[in-house]
Amino acid sequence: MDFSFIVVQLISGLTMATFLFLIASGLTLIFGVGKVFNFAHGSFFMIGAYVGYQFSSVWGQNFWLSLLCGGLFAGLLGMVAEFFFLRRIYGRADEGGFQILLTYSFILILDDLVKLVWGTEYKSLAKPPALSGAISMGGIVVPTYNVAVIAIGLAVVVAAWWLLNNTRGGRIARASALDREMLSVLGVNVPMTMTLVFGIATALAGMTGVLAAPLRSVTPGAGIEVIIDSLIVVVLGGLGNFWGAWLAALLIGEVNSFAIVLVPKWATLFSYLVMALTLIFKPEGLFAPRKVRRV
Repeated sequence: MDFSFIVVQLISGLTMATFLFLIASGLTLIFGVGKVFNFAHGSFFMIGAYVGYQFSSVWGQNFWLSLLCGGLFAGLLGMVAEFFFLRRIYGRADEGGFQILLTYSFILILDDLVKLVWGTEYKSLAKPPALSGAISMGGIVVPTYNVAVIAIGLAVVVAAWWLLNNTRGGRIARASALDREMLSVLGVNVPMTMTLVFGIATALAGMTGVLAAPLRSVTPGAGIEVIIDSLIVVVLGGLGNFWGAWLAALLIGEVNSFAIVLVPKWATLFSYLVMALTLIFKPEGLFAPRKVRRV
């Protein structure tokens, strides 16, 4: 295990962590603001990937335009799902159970919709020409696209922090997570806030689907694979904890990257093992803030 191997695997792990974080951050945002468990979040990732494929590979459009369109379509679809369906079950006695059943039905509907429009064959999306090469540093070769993905992920982290802490919309979103009733009394349109948050989160998932498409096949059912890994990240980071999701994504990304190479037969076990140990010893999440006990 030489230095170049370690660096290459670290970059690979960071790339995987970036995808996991971009998906999990949207899932965390929805849960943190609205206490909605969107089990179909991975399906919006899948829809974004297919829309990006349609624009880029079928219609020959620019990759970055395809990225934008994939995110916009997924975001609009998410807003429609929240406005017409999820909003109808808020406040019910068994709201959590209804959320899981309803969002699971979204998975079935979106999977069948993808098969109806694009078929069941695997699709592929080419990298943008400017990022199709590799960077060589001291004998270490790293794909340019991977570096770009990591940079985009860091930019999203910084932008999200700034928006949540320095804009009126960010303050409203944080206030919604604490007390929606009081926010409504103060004159804020809480239902519209929920719809916009849902749209932003699903748009982020759709854009991540387009970003990930050049590195993995676009297939029906991809949303299920993605949501499982994202849920592991959310559990490790603590439900609704944005920064916890980021740190958990880094942990899972690096663990998977090295496990695939060192113990390929057992690679898929490690993520579940880390999650199981976390649920046993710290069920609130590894990076959840400590609760202060009042005497």
